[in-house]
Amino acid sequence: MATALALVSALLALQAGASASSFFSLPRTFPNISACVNEPITYSCENTTTIQNTCCSPTPGGLVLQTQFWDTYTGLEARGQLLPKNSWTIHGLWPDNCDGSYDQYCDLSRQYDRDPSPSVLPDGTRVPPYKGPGVDTFVAEFGRLDLLDYMNKYWISQGSPNADFWGHEFAKHATCTSTFDVACYGPDYKKNQDVVDFFEAVIRAYKMYPTWELLAASGIFPSNRTTYSLSQLQNALKAQTGAVPYLGCGSNGTVLQEVWYFHHVLGSEQFGHFKTLDSTTASTCSRTAGIHYYERTPTSEREVRLLP
Repeated sequence: MATALALVSALLALQAGASASSFFSLPRTFPNISACVNEPITYSCENTTTIQNTCCSPTPGGLVLQTQFWDTYTGLEARGQLLPKNSWTIHGLWPDNCDGSYDQYCDLSRQYDRDPSPSVLPDGTRVPPYKGPGVDTFVAEFGRLDLLDYMNKYWISQGSPNADFWGHEFAKHATCTSTFDVACYGPDYKKNQDVVDFFEAVIRAYKMYPTWELLAASGIFPSNRTTYSLSQLQNALKAQTGAVPYLGCGSNGTVLQEVWYFHHVLGSEQFGHFKTLDSTTASTCSRTAGIHYYERTPTSEREVRLLP
């Protein structure tokens, strides 16, 4: 409740400082990519020459993953942190390198992760824990309560407050995505504009893949009794997306937990065209045993498609 009141107060403060003519005008968060119209048009990881303007194409992290979770509980139900009924949840938007390797925590001046993982990078650099205000307040300062509402419905953390999870995803992944570099926003950059822009991009990508519906339309529903084969799950998703995503399983490969959709991107990660690709990572789900796609604990989910 305190967080919600703080967010509303931030919005009211934003509006109070606005002139009458701009009372209903919210700050823009998109980057300045006008120079990109003069750049060669190519998909990331498919360019034959060096990308000169890295605000125009994710470089070097051009293998872009839209990732989702299937959790059955949050651990914070008592605080009202619930999962969306009949929907997978957002994990993130990751910039793997073209060879499948990846970088993380690339700009420690934009480190908003309270519990960095890893806390020490491969080169020995320490990632200090973030101790400032939650990134949800950054969004509220831009007046985007609509964005916050969507994130609190579909971008749900397990075991930690949602805003801590969002800060982790930005610090670990967005800072390694060139199209979210502060320089891409030009001289009119406003502090944390890149953070809000990243969150919007994550949601755009997530909306391309309604995983629950994709599986349900092929007769695959969460069940505590029925199991599915890996090929059933993969084929159902490939039939609608054109590529085989990564499926992640726990419990020795028998419990479905994750899906990662792989892409090359034509243009910026914010607005470009995502071309689906087969996963470059082998599934951790069993190829022989039945896979459980468990139902959620009823008290751990809520209907989020209704008006508040």
